[in-house]
Amino acid sequence: MKLSLGGDQRAYAQLLQASARLLRPFLAKRLNSASEVDDLLQEILLSIHKARHTYDGERPYKPWAYAIAKFRLQDHLRAHYADQLHHAIELSEVENDLPENVTESGMSYESISVEVEKLPPKQAAILQLMHQEGYTAKEVAEKIGMKESAVKVAAHRAYKILRKVLER
Repeated sequence: MKLSLGGDQRAYAQLLQASARLLRPFLAKRLNSASEVDDLLQEILLSIHKARHTYDGERPYKPWAYAIAKFRLQDHLRAHYADQLHHAIELSEVENDLPENVTESGMSYESISVEVEKLPPKQAAILQLMHQEGYTAKEVAEKIGMKESAVKVAAHRAYKILRKVLER
């Protein structure tokens, strides 16, 4: 950079090539497409060109270049996501098309209680306490003398068994 600031065109061309090699992986990790990386890389190199007069020759080049790249990336992402928000569909536009019971599964504890009773006794008791009587995992643990984590594991295993049975 010092040489390029002194007017050396060859050094400046090498600097831009080295900067591109340095910044391309940085951008590729953060962007989805190669064309997006290429476009932003060109913008960053242009920003480096425009801001080269601000470079302090006593300081390292890479942190200075990365700072410019980081700010240009933030600008790009801000604009990209703002554009996506403009094209997003408002919930109020589609809520009239949704059925009224869109969040209801049609299953209750009572509708699957026969299958719950077939589970090992401890698992059945845990599910009954949690889903029929409304206790939390911590309260169930205190009530039946288990650790809270053991109650959660037992409930998870019971859910897996019930899921397999109910999928049939």
